[in-house]
Amino acid sequence: MKYLLDSNICIHFLRGKYNIIEKLNEVSIDNCAISEITLAELVFGAEKRDNPKKNHLLIEKIIGQLVMVPIFDAIQTFGKEKARLQGEGKMISDFNLFIGCTSIENDLIMVIENIKEFERIRGIKIENWVKR
Repeated sequence: MKYLLDSNICIHFLRGKYNIIEKLNEVSIDNCAISEITLAELVFGAEKRDNPKKNHLLIEKIIGQLVMVPIFDAIQTFGKEKARLQGEGKMISDFNLFIGCTSIENDLIMVIENIKEFERIRGIKIENWVKR
């Protein structure tokens, strides 16, 4: 594995937007993963929509193609980074911090659109595949 996909990247993939499908084909979907937190965010998003059942089927489609990375190994890094960011007054959401720390602990490149927030995490490697 080489890449950890954020929730927005997965949503763009499911909606066929911003050439994410082509990028996944280029890097090989076998080199991509999502965190448990990303799955939780996708499930929450599906529940908010008009047709949750249809959206859950789409989620099952994507998670069937990607490796699921647990967050357990990122807990220590999460705690340290959250304390550091809070001390510097540069907080980010807990979910984004957990996803970012998961990418660090698994030596994966974080694929996101929201670079501004994630770049606050020390030691993270970032790529933005979205071309608007």
